[in-house]
Amino acid sequence: MISSEYIVLPGGAEVSVRQAVREDGPAIESLIDASIRILGGRFYDESLIESSLKYVFGVDTTMIDDGFYLVIESEGRVIGAGGWSHRKTPFGGNQATPVRDAELRQPGRDPAVIRAMYVHPDWAGKGVGRLIIETCEEVATSAGFTDLELVATLSGVAFYERMGYTQRDVIHYKMGDGLLIDFVQMEKRNPKP
Repeated sequence: MISSEYIVLPGGAEVSVRQAVREDGPAIESLIDASIRILGGRFYDESLIESSLKYVFGVDTTMIDDGFYLVIESEGRVIGAGGWSHRKTPFGGNQATPVRDAELRQPGRDPAVIRAMYVHPDWAGKGVGRLIIETCEEVATSAGFTDLELVATLSGVAFYERMGYTQRDVIHYKMGDGLLIDFVQMEKRNPKP
């Protein structure tokens, strides 16, 4: 469980961090759309962006219901979201049915997975992503997970490398319309709490 708190980012902006609830769904969907279109648009063409918003990226209500999903707000507006999971689903929202797997990962045996990280383009590079990932790592570690993994968009790879993650494999994911989109599987072994 993640409690609500106010944090001052490195640039001096004050934001609130809290556990997401289902009522945040529309605001998170809007955040995802902006993040994928603008930040992802630097790495994926328009057809992949449109397809991925239909078949891959979206709210994962299981993560919200599990209590492991965060929203970051500034002046009441959702500017970032992300979480971690102890389920086997590697990425994607509710609509990414081919990869959804409710089976639980086991601490000490399996890595926890960092999932569904989005930052509004206006807030990129201002510490929002770092705040999300550091909070998720801390909570996952306190739940007994020593290793972490994630599936990064091409636009997120450099950020995750700065956060100590290393690249493992490229995933060529076939979406519902047959288009292929590339992601990068990454890992972080024994993160420090």
